[in-house]
Amino acid sequence: MTRPREPVKIVGAGLAGALLAVLLARRGIRVQLLERRPDPRQVKPESGRSINLALASRGLRALEAAGVIGSVRPLLIPMRGRMVHEPGAAPALLPYGQREHEVIYSVGRADLNRVLIEAATAHPGVEVRFGATCTGIDPAGGRLHLRGADGAEREEEAAVVIACDGAGSAVRTALVRAQRMEMREDWLDHDYKELTIPARDGRPVLEPHALHVWPRGGFMLIALPNTDGTFTATLFLPRTGPVSFAALGAPTAVAAFFAREFADAVPLMPALAQEFAQHPQGQLGTVHASPWHLGGRVLLLGDAAHAIVPFHGQGMNAAFEDCTVLDALLADGGDWSTLFMRFSALRRPDTEAIAQMAVENYTEMRDTVRDPGFVRRKALAMALERRFPERFIPRYSMVMFHPEIGYAEALRRGTVQAQILAELDGAHESADSHSAARLVTERLSPLRHYGS
Repeated sequence: MTRPREPVKIVGAGLAGALLAVLLARRGIRVQLLERRPDPRQVKPESGRSINLALASRGLRALEAAGVIGSVRPLLIPMRGRMVHEPGAAPALLPYGQREHEVIYSVGRADLNRVLIEAATAHPGVEVRFGATCTGIDPAGGRLHLRGADGAEREEEAAVVIACDGAGSAVRTALVRAQRMEMREDWLDHDYKELTIPARDGRPVLEPHALHVWPRGGFMLIALPNTDGTFTATLFLPRTGPVSFAALGAPTAVAAFFAREFADAVPLMPALAQEFAQHPQGQLGTVHASPWHLGGRVLLLGDAAHAIVPFHGQGMNAAFEDCTVLDALLADGGDWSTLFMRFSALRRPDTEAIAQMAVENYTEMRDTVRDPGFVRRKALAMALERRFPERFIPRYSMVMFHPEIGYAEALRRGTVQAQILAELDGAHESADSHSAARLVTERLSPLRHYGS
């Protein structure tokens, strides 16, 4: 495509915005990266934001495309599976996959953001401005309204704006207010609160290569490892009701609740009472926006377009995949309007699919993992994958370890596979049976990208 004379303005220098700036700069496109917050390399992380995230194959592929994976790898902690903590039982590891490379990685948000900001500022074609808050946008007139760190309001020319400013996107909000776009937020009736499991004598007190989960049916506690030996624990709990955040207003209620539900975790959290009282209670929801673009002037990308709940560990990965899809379309040429239209058409089915799967995975994590039938069908699914690797890949593996398979395709095939598993399990048939061969070959076509 013809390179624009004016720089592309990316609103939001978080993970997606910084990565996109690197990818655009590598294609010779000048970028102005605008961020309302101070430089994350010089200040502490913003309160209330998730401390660590899960990085999987889609995100890794994007970081490789941007040429930054070497700087990111020291930040990663591989997690082989879910370590399930049931009352009165020893923790049990449920592997994510069955191959050595089938792991996901815990990574600190702030550390990863700093690496990506450094990579962006290393390009002479990228200008990063912190303390620049977007207050409005006039796409028809090509103007962006900004407020500086000094509080001064100003307008700037903005031929092309890409909004990477997260679930609470100021760009999207301004366009919705101007009736240029529609938006719906589907809030869960569950909230979350982050807590800390400190290291002991510099060493982790839990298995560091697993995502720990305490499933309790209607709620759960999880913990992800950090590079300093600590764990970030997150309680997911209904907002209201008999067992809820609303019912934990008093310190005595908090202590009794944790002692009853997470007895083995309580000794690992010496600051529980203080952190529970002081840390913010976050909300969980899914953002649906339409359209994602206004001609070739404005595009929403990442959480600004399609924020999802965190239970599949794919919010960051989906946003990074947005960046690589847009980058690949840039290589094909065409004007910005055509580019944004193609991007939206390609990505919307996949992002709608992962939004659905993320909500479903919450039920699995907090409840289904406790069901012996779930464990039995998971083992059966892995056996079927070993026997029919070109046709049967468990849905979780398709999402986490196979970026060549789109989210929508993973959802579609996963539905078929769930029915196959139910039929085989109900009939007490093994993966080696004639029935298994018949069902798999009749209902699942070979994967086009198998082996890629």
